[in-house]
Amino acid sequence: MSKTIVGKDKSEEEIAKLAEQAESGDYKIYPILKPANWVGIKAGALKSNLIGSDEDGDLEVVVGYGYDTPDNFIFLTKRDLEKKDGQEILKEAFANLENYETEFEFCEALENKSLASSGTDFASERILSVNHMLKAHKMLEAEELLVSIPRRTCMMVISKDADKRLINAFLYLHKHTWEDDSFGNAPIANMLFVVKEGSIVGHVPLEE
Repeated sequence: MSKTIVGKDKSEEEIAKLAEQAESGDYKIYPILKPANWVGIKAGALKSNLIGSDEDGDLEVVVGYGYDTPDNFIFLTKRDLEKKDGQEILKEAFANLENYETEFEFCEALENKSLASSGTDFASERILSVNHMLKAHKMLEAEELLVSIPRRTCMMVISKDADKRLINAFLYLHKHTWEDDSFGNAPIANMLFVVKEGSIVGHVPLEE
């Protein structure tokens, strides 16, 4: 089961203790992908916009920042900027993500023409690592990729130029994961991300 924001099953004293441990360096900060309707935004959590903008009213995916504690994520809020520089938070979070190792595996169900990297806490967030996504380009021998990260801990990748039959099967697996809440993994986005040269260059919204 995916970790959640601290507070649902802990006392204020326990939360304060975890926050203190996090601030003292016991826990690492990571970027954490969230949908635009994430309740943490209204609670003042620090975030960067990944897809869409606040001004245009088309915000779809954001990046939150949180300490990875054994049971929960402690999300940083705007109040944390009083103690820690915002640029330092970003630098630290993405350096930790870069050092968080995940591996791609070929998917037999898609004739080994698709990749999966799932089951670990930041598997989805690794889409933000150019070096990691460059591995997918190389493994699939593809200039452009379609990446599915419907829920946290899940990532699937296929070449944008794969044949229609395989793309349809890929879409089916995405839809199944998006709709399946049995593992408690928080939803991220019902869309495919377009990746070129290791970076997100666009997205393809999918119907509910």
